Amino acid sequence: MAFDEMRFADGGIRPPYAEVARWLQGVTSAQLERRRAEAELFYRRGGVTFAVYGDAQGEERIIPYDIIPRILSGVEWARLKTGLEQRIRTLNHYLADIYGPREILKAGIVPEDLVWQNPAYRPEMAGLAVPHGIHIHIAGIDIVRVDGDDFYVLEDNARTPSGVSYMLGGREISIRLMPELYAAHRVAPIENYPNELLATLQSTAPRNANKDPIAVLLTPGQYNSAYYEHSFLADKMGIELVEGSDLFVRDSVVFMRTTEGPKRVDIIYRRLDDAFIDPLVFDPGSMLGVPGLFAAYAAGNVTLANAVGTGAVDDKVVYSYVPDMVRFYLGEEPILKNVPTWRCRQKDDLAYVLDHLSELVVKEVHGSGGYGMLVGPHATGADIEEFRQRLLAAPANYIAQPTLSLSTCPAFVDQGIAPRHVDLRPFVLTGADGIRIVPGGLTRVALRQGSLVVNSSQGGGTKDTWVIEDPEMPEARA
Repeated sequence: MAFDEMRFADGGIRPPYAEVARWLQGVTSAQLERRRAEAELFYRRGGVTFAVYGDAQGEERIIPYDIIPRILSGVEWARLKTGLEQRIRTLNHYLADIYGPREILKAGIVPEDLVWQNPAYRPEMAGLAVPHGIHIHIAGIDIVRVDGDDFYVLEDNARTPSGVSYMLGGREISIRLMPELYAAHRVAPIENYPNELLATLQSTAPRNANKDPIAVLLTPGQYNSAYYEHSFLADKMGIELVEGSDLFVRDSVVFMRTTEGPKRVDIIYRRLDDAFIDPLVFDPGSMLGVPGLFAAYAAGNVTLANAVGTGAVDDKVVYSYVPDMVRFYLGEEPILKNVPTWRCRQKDDLAYVLDHLSELVVKEVHGSGGYGMLVGPHATGADIEEFRQRLLAAPANYIAQPTLSLSTCPAFVDQGIAPRHVDLRPFVLTGADGIRIVPGGLTRVALRQGSLVVNSSQGGGTKDTWVIEDPEMPEARA
């Protein structure tokens, strides 16, 4: 049975949710439905939409928003925050290492082919000193909870993690539509995230940058599924939102075209993938990037956030080695656990997975968005047989994990108030002056009954996440 974050096993209310439980007793379904409609209208008026790649109609959708907040106590958040800081330090060490001395490969801790054969590994970065030694400036670490005390890392997102606009939008909705519930708690603020992001970016400016470093946000353009977030963040940070055609490189320095003439750019928060950033180095057919940008980067004249090649840690097999990386680089035991993972590239693991397909979740090593995966307990016999053939044909392309019973939180759905499975994506910022994490993050919720898939492209929605000052804690119950 899934761990219920609101209720004890005997039905009693856990202390962090005491005010939420009282509030829910005082509102009707009609009132909740009205507030849900108002939340959707807020998103629609603000243009808060996303597109599903592969959708033949190309329809822009409103991400479903559940108005009942998810609550984390201060003690829970403190433990989680410490673990996130440890993990992001480790991942930055790993990237600096595989593009530098490769000590972890020499030690035999990570197999060499996981680096050399990883399509996200960029050999152009080998030996290149990135500004301030930071590769991952913005990370989204997906966290799940399967029991009362332990948080597990489900996935590391180190390329261009998205979802911040939904985190901030959800908080605004909470304050507007549930002021009485919000006022009943001491909720840690997240509204300063854009300022924290800007400070992080500016702290990583090249050493020869402008006295007041100039940052821009580079977007693929309005047809990108996350374009709303790009424009939202640029506006909140007070920086220019640019496309590749707005920038040019001269003498290995990046400039932005403005009505007042060229203006040097020091930091580029880029929201497009490695392959598209510079047609002279990567995809020659790219019309989205800036010719010469990589040369300016290699010369140390501009900071790219995140660095080129950070996707090498997003690999789901590499993920399985992160606990070993923590011990190797930091000499510490991991604070946050990994989900147990079978590497189908290994003979014994593959044999186990093939014998237990109906019990496991099987994922593509480089997959994302909830696509290309098998959830064994919910799969048909035909689905299982199809994945069996995929595994036999290309076992190295897959990993498998147990079917976790993700924790649940109350959600307002068509059937009324019911528990639904959730995960959490905190956003971790790493600058030259340290690590910043706003308290909470984006809670994603599987709104379909019985579903464990929280991705918006697969019918999931979002919740506001409140980190609150700890209430008086009575003796814990099972």
